[in-house]
Amino acid sequence: MVSLSKNQTISLSKEASLLNQLRFGLGWDPLKKKKGFLGGLMGGGSDSIDLDAGCVLLDNSGKTIDTIWFSRLKSSCGSVVHQGDNLTGEGDGDDEVITVDLTRLPSQVEYLAFTVNSFRGQTFNDVDNAFCRVVDQSRKELARYQLTEQGSHTGIIIASLARKGGNWDFTAHGKASTGRTIDDMHADIVATVVR
Repeated sequence: MVSLSKNQTISLSKEASLLNQLRFGLGWDPLKKKKGFLGGLMGGGSDSIDLDAGCVLLDNSGKTIDTIWFSRLKSSCGSVVHQGDNLTGEGDGDDEVITVDLTRLPSQVEYLAFTVNSFRGQTFNDVDNAFCRVVDQSRKELARYQLTEQGSHTGIIIASLARKGGNWDFTAHGKASTGRTIDDMHADIVATVVR
């Protein structure tokens, strides 16, 4: 497993000899706030954080082919599937998972952009331990990106997958965006992912 830093790219094809299916796990925790008497008066304690994972399929010019998120869980071609919405961020491991069947992905798809955003408008100042990881069909974790930045933004282009001939490159972005939905983030997604 490779631990990536911001803007680092690795070839997934070099990490796994045969890539057919990938799982993109996204996780986060609510930031633990101060407890005690004053913390209680000031809204302390651990609140739930409802973040939404999404995936945009793009062609080589940045045109959207399909968008997958909590209100549309499966791509038209059936190759990208969102496993469901987590409303709290509570618990260990992946909070939301998007699976990609690379063998069924349309040939015009050059990029898959993975995003996390807050439809409710909660900011990343309230988020802790956010990460993205890639797991292959044998359940081997190929790469992980731990997001360390916080801020008043409501969305992040966390990572992308790019087709390079017959190979796939995975890039950790960690690019902040003000979008509360994946559609609001479209211009930032294209500017960040399409090279």
